Amino acid sequence: MHTAQAWLAKIRDLPLPDKVRLMNVCGGHERSISMAGLRKALPGNIELIPGPGCPVCVCPEQDIYLAIQLALHEDIVLVSFGDMLRVPVNVPKSAIRSLEQAKAAGADVRPVASPLEVVRIALTEPQKTVVFFAAGFETTCAPVAGMVAEGIPDNLLLLMSGRLTWPAVALLLESEQPGFDALIAPGHVSTVMGPEEWQFVVEQHHIPTAIAGFSPESLLAATYSVLRQLIEQRPFLDNCYPQVVKAHGNQAARRLLAKTLDVIDAPWRGIGIIPRSGFELKAEFAAHNARLKFPEATDNASHRAGEMPPGCDCARVVMGKIRPVECRIYGSACTPRTPVGPCMVSDEGACRIWWASGMRKELAETVVIA
Repeated sequence: MHTAQAWLAKIRDLPLPDKVRLMNVCGGHERSISMAGLRKALPGNIELIPGPGCPVCVCPEQDIYLAIQLALHEDIVLVSFGDMLRVPVNVPKSAIRSLEQAKAAGADVRPVASPLEVVRIALTEPQKTVVFFAAGFETTCAPVAGMVAEGIPDNLLLLMSGRLTWPAVALLLESEQPGFDALIAPGHVSTVMGPEEWQFVVEQHHIPTAIAGFSPESLLAATYSVLRQLIEQRPFLDNCYPQVVKAHGNQAARRLLAKTLDVIDAPWRGIGIIPRSGFELKAEFAAHNARLKFPEATDNASHRAGEMPPGCDCARVVMGKIRPVECRIYGSACTPRTPVGPCMVSDEGACRIWWASGMRKELAETVVIA
């Protein structure tokens, strides 16, 4: 196996075009790229674009607002993965803007690390209604599906806000300006769903694609692969993470997803409805669907569809249209200590990752990606 230095040497030896744009759609990839300094290590004509790889960042405003209102006004325990607690909604500063603020105001809001922890809370407090606000991509939704399939306590409800990764990429590719020349596909999603999920990028759009892991070596191997494909004009789907990504993925996890969750048209924050991009509980589990349990609150929250904070360009960052430093409020109104948009909140958000790696506006060229 080549070292990172060896892959960099092979990439530098390639007859590269004047400019080539590579998109990744995984927050873990973006973190590895930024923390390893790969942007600076690669030739300057290679642009690495962070794409829709952060599930917290695309969780729709109305879902977050609904979770906050349920926590504040219903006699429930609201549990969610940690990143979700700090994501603000677009309400006046005098109002409660996040689950973290709702907790500070007295609501019973608890961060959790896994569905097993959620079940434990529901079992140890059977007199309470527990609402699990479940946001995430396929890798997060698979264990949620396993939790449902095993049978969950009667007092546990789910507010599902799961999303599939590939439909956002399909939306970009079907637009007039996709904004990238090759794709670095996500390793963990491919581990669950199988590499075949990304075959459409090659077959329908003739764009080179390689699945990568999270080490610099795997990311550089995938980079070399797609660059070779571009130069030779021979696009194909390459698996540069064969240690864990196998044909057809994790079939047990896929069966659990199919057994418990429907794939539906779903909203993405600031982007709109993307066809067949969301997960929702199947009708047979309706007794555990928080939206059905609290219809009035759900209806009120639905009126907040599409809301984004003034000046926030997170949707354009998520879709790879601008770099994080090109957001109008990056580093000024919006920092990790005072986040305005979700991309600065989540550890998988491109803005948070760029800030953590030391990227500031004054250090970056103001070149628009697309």
